[in-house]
Amino acid sequence: MLDIAISDDFSRAGVAVRLGCLQARVAVAEGGTALGQALKLEAELRVESLERHAVAEIPAIAAARQAFKALGKDPSRYRVSSEALIRRLGKGKLLRYINTVVDANNLVSLHSGMSAGSYRIDALVPPLVFRKAVAGESYQAIGRGPLNLENLPVLADAQGPFGSPASDSERAMITLDAPADAEQVLMVIYGFGEAKGLARAIDFAADCLTSYCKAEEIETAVVAGP
Repeated sequence: MLDIAISDDFSRAGVAVRLGCLQARVAVAEGGTALGQALKLEAELRVESLERHAVAEIPAIAAARQAFKALGKDPSRYRVSSEALIRRLGKGKLLRYINTVVDANNLVSLHSGMSAGSYRIDALVPPLVFRKAVAGESYQAIGRGPLNLENLPVLADAQGPFGSPASDSERAMITLDAPADAEQVLMVIYGFGEAKGLARAIDFAADCLTSYCKAEEIETAVVAGP
């Protein structure tokens, strides 16, 4: 399992952080019927829940929004990815199906309410750290172009930021261009505040990777901030 350090940027801002980490060898392919049905069902459940609670009131999302504010980033302008996904569904927009790993990642996010990111390990250069981005940092975010990272929580390696609970970079994204057999991926579930559902989210993610991505050699860990 790749080690991830958590910077004291968060404790200085009064933000509690817990990361759920999974590393596995997976097969990357087009999503199948079973995964599509699981996503459809989870999306329907989330949309139904919006009749009782606003998106921003979902505990995991509320905690992440609070963390963004504490770090100095407007969560209404730079949305937590899980919030953005659920808001899209609430507006009647359809899910985007990408590949087995990305779709499983979105399933985990929908199920838990927590942002999750999946990254190609061969694109990463240790050491890895979860920290607050500084002025001038940016990257090409998946599906949205250049993203101003300043004050966002980011995952970074020796080459700089590559992921965030707001939006991930193109550098380590999972695509169908992966080797035909399998490749190593790191999934990170971003928990803020009490993150009460993190253990369940990790178990659910492991099941998803096994069921839909033919995952082998799964390792899991929880990394807590100082």
